[in-house]
Amino acid sequence: MNFKYIVLSLGLIGMVSAHPVIAEDGATLFKKKTCFSCHGKDANTPLLPNYPRLAGQNADYALAQMKDIKSGVRNNGQTAGMKGVMHLVNDEEMKAIADWLAGLK
Repeated sequence: MNFKYIVLSLGLIGMVSAHPVIAEDGATLFKKKTCFSCHGKDANTPLLPNYPRLAGQNADYALAQMKDIKSGVRNNGQTAGMKGVMHLVNDEEMKAIADWLAGLK
């Protein structure tokens, strides 16, 4: 076997595994992470009137709220349900969801 071929192959394997996994798109994550259950399939028709409409929300604000709820910084009666599911969502996924929400009307 050719030494150059082995080195090149190992280098290519290292390059492939070094790339970060890209988050799914926000719309898919909104469904997959069960956000729609409370906020509505369109993010604009919440299950209960006191749940926020998320469609069109500022992306930075939405991301900050998700992070604060997940970490416990924001902890009140309205966050109890969210706290239960936020462990399913990582930072990259939160960003994708927030960006998607911001693009809705």
